[in-house]
Amino acid sequence: MSQKSSAPAARPPTEKLVRDIRRATRKHHSAEDKIRIVLEGLRGAESIAADVLP
Repeated sequence: MSQKSSAPAARPPTEKLVRDIRRATRKHHSAEDKIRIVLEGLRGAESIAADVLP
């Protein structure tokens, strides 16, 4: 009688785990925010990067 070794539960590859975390923690901008950022960029009044960064 041979015994089966209990293998640890299958885990996703590290790259997939990192991708999933990044996807879940992304900022979600509303449509109004996106329009405002584009219009300000077209006007040239402010830097677009200044609006995106916290």
